[in-house]
Amino acid sequence: MSIPQSGGGPIEHPGQLADYMASGCKPADQWRIGTEHEKFGWLTANRQPLPYEGPASVRAILEGLRDRFGWTEVREAGALIGLTRDGANISLEPGGQLELSGAPLADIHATRAELDNHLAEVAAVADPLGVRFMGIGAAPEWRHDDMPVMPKGRYRLMTDYMGRVGTHGTQMMYRTCTVQVNLDFASEADMVKKLRVAIALQPVATALFASSPFFDGKPNGHRSWRSRIWRGLDDARTGMLPFVFEDGFGFERYADWVLDVPMYFVYRDGRYVDARGQSFRDFLLGKLPALPGEIPTLSDWADHLTTVFPEARIKKYMEMRGADAGSRAHLVALPAFWTGLMYDTGALDAAWDLVKGWSADTRQSLRVAASERGLKAEVDGIRMLDLARQALKLSRAGLAARGKDETRFLAPIELHAATGRTQADDLLAAWEGAWNHDLTPIYPAVSL
Repeated sequence: MSIPQSGGGPIEHPGQLADYMASGCKPADQWRIGTEHEKFGWLTANRQPLPYEGPASVRAILEGLRDRFGWTEVREAGALIGLTRDGANISLEPGGQLELSGAPLADIHATRAELDNHLAEVAAVADPLGVRFMGIGAAPEWRHDDMPVMPKGRYRLMTDYMGRVGTHGTQMMYRTCTVQVNLDFASEADMVKKLRVAIALQPVATALFASSPFFDGKPNGHRSWRSRIWRGLDDARTGMLPFVFEDGFGFERYADWVLDVPMYFVYRDGRYVDARGQSFRDFLLGKLPALPGEIPTLSDWADHLTTVFPEARIKKYMEMRGADAGSRAHLVALPAFWTGLMYDTGALDAAWDLVKGWSADTRQSLRVAASERGLKAEVDGIRMLDLARQALKLSRAGLAARGKDETRFLAPIELHAATGRTQADDLLAAWEGAWNHDLTPIYPAVSL
């Protein structure tokens, strides 16, 4: 999850809200690829989650990266909560998941190099401490009470609020991991087409990258329990956004939706002010109960944009949010998949042709079915496996058109499409077979 944002000064008129997002528009030769991934730290001595404090801990990992590899620390109320270097950030999810928010890069080769370098640095610090990190969509055995709590003010506020508005919010915060890619758009029209394709095909990504078939120590009946969790989190700020497909959609309509999402907080003077359930519309009028008489800044708006969690999200760029974390190869395949679809006009147009006839009910049903059955899902005569093969064909063509020799990075998910088996299917087969219903071997098996 995000660190405090720097967006700008006071908001003087509502049009600035849409303008803030539109300011991210840039020509195609300036488009970049930003990849974010989360991973669980675990103690090799007892397979428990990594605590924040102690000799083998989250803080020790951050301090080691800072001291050995030139990262600059980020603190909140005196606590070390992140690092920054050369346009990239390392931050903490609520349960101690370590997240790399990568720099904006020109191609997937650079993405792979960034990931390899990051994991090598992490291993250099973690291995001597008896710590490893695993790439998987949900913690397979740990219960909520097993999870540490990171010293970040926004998480304390969110934890309580999640319990009021949904059934699975704290599971998302403390016991899931994702990989996502952030991509650019050229104009409002380009953003609209990309967002529509991104939302409609997000179930394909959920199916292809499914890796969370276990929870609380047993199979959970889903290929992606992480995706299931998101459906029980908070309907006001999640989902497939049917209004995106309506005539006239653009930055202003998206801003209107975000304005109606209840607030979590306002960041002031290094602390998070509790604004849970309050209205950003009231904030614009100087009537926010948490800060009476104050009007928001664009930095406040940028913060509020980070508290909405649809399957694809707009800030000054677009985030694809539907995939489970996975193996090292999968962490690179996700940006490759979406770059191929989004950064070539022919591929994007063909992808829109593929999905434009679907109803909101079909899109939502695909989302549900993807989490439950992965590539074996079928909705309204649409077979997920066929859809994945079509989307991958378009992505491969889009990557080939870029002329950067990036198609190789699709290999792990093209194998899934060829066999109909995902990471989740392989993990379930191991549990039924060689692991003999024991999840102990899963920790080294999915470690990065």
